[in-house]
Amino acid sequence: MSTRIVVVGGGTAGARLAQRLPVTLLGEEPHAPYNRVLLADVLAGRYASEVIALPGTREPARLGVRAVRIDRAARTVECADGSVVGYDRLVLATGSNPVLPPLRGLRGAEPPEGVHAFRTLDDCLALRDRVRPGTRAVVIGGGLLGVSAARALAALGAEVVLTQQGERLMERQLDEHASGLLREHVESLGVEVHTECRVSGLRQRDGSVTAVELADGFVLDAQVVVLACGVRPRVALAREAGLDVGTGIVVDDELRTSDPYIHAIGDCAEHAGRVYGLAGPALEQADVLADVLARVVPAAGYTGTRALTRLTLGGARPLDLAAFGDATPRPGDDVVQLTDATRSAYRKVVVRGDRLVGGVLLGDLAAVGSLAQAWEGDEALPDAPLLHLLTHDGGS
Repeated sequence: MSTRIVVVGGGTAGARLAQRLPVTLLGEEPHAPYNRVLLADVLAGRYASEVIALPGTREPARLGVRAVRIDRAARTVECADGSVVGYDRLVLATGSNPVLPPLRGLRGAEPPEGVHAFRTLDDCLALRDRVRPGTRAVVIGGGLLGVSAARALAALGAEVVLTQQGERLMERQLDEHASGLLREHVESLGVEVHTECRVSGLRQRDGSVTAVELADGFVLDAQVVVLACGVRPRVALAREAGLDVGTGIVVDDELRTSDPYIHAIGDCAEHAGRVYGLAGPALEQADVLADVLARVVPAAGYTGTRALTRLTLGGARPLDLAAFGDATPRPGDDVVQLTDATRSAYRKVVVRGDRLVGGVLLGDLAAVGSLAQAWEGDEALPDAPLLHLLTHDGGS
């Protein structure tokens, strides 16, 4: 008799596993699995929502079904619609939830009208319906998500203000110089950027947001507010089932939780003390788990992901970015950086001993192929001038 595999979650990781193996996929959203990375392009009107759908799963997914309880003794999953699904192996791919900041005016059960997270396709479509040319929009959060949302809203003709509590945009991925170039690019699109700026509250009238209050007393008029303050692993289902949970659902090298019949992958999983929250590791974890569940011999375990993160902030003036590892040098590290102000291009790598340990590329990604190979392989660099790392195209 075949093994009954149930997957909870239809995001990147869950959909990839369902493409590899015959599973019962329980997707909470009513939409077929889609590429979350492209949500900003849907918001900007560059893609229709159906264009970002992921390749089909081997078995039809059950959509609009929310799992509410795991009975580990009976090996069943109970759903909000009253159905009960039995499993031999359960895979939690529950993803992550948007972080909602503790703001005045955002502490009720429902946020004021016009206040949106930016995490799901429904979030994206709701924003599309509300934004018109001239709409005053405030984006709270200057990370990757916030920058992407601000650019998309600007493409729709909104008057956009982007607020970031930290010192610079995308501070987790970019160094100071690259972040400065990114800020110049975003501002050239008509977005007003405020860094070192803490939002303290929201104003509303008749249930709709009217303004954003800053801690320094300044007030930003707003008809739309986008909350892009990061995400946290969605672990409630696992915690209530008694599984080991740290920041995410703790898993071993076979992506197995503290229950040998339950696995976790993607944004909700914590492996070796790390939660990745990125598409690349989610896909790799799904592929490793597919081999484990299919009993591929020998099935290599998951040892972590070393992947260069590459993205394009699309639009009429697209901007390519790539970042990996630790781009902040320590004493004794070797650093090579090249800047081309006329093209708003910047490239930097950090070498520690004979290993490439981090880097940032913005605007010119010609060297990304060779850098990705050197970084992901974690091998000793050849005895050649360090400049070749940034000037060789690596076949990319």
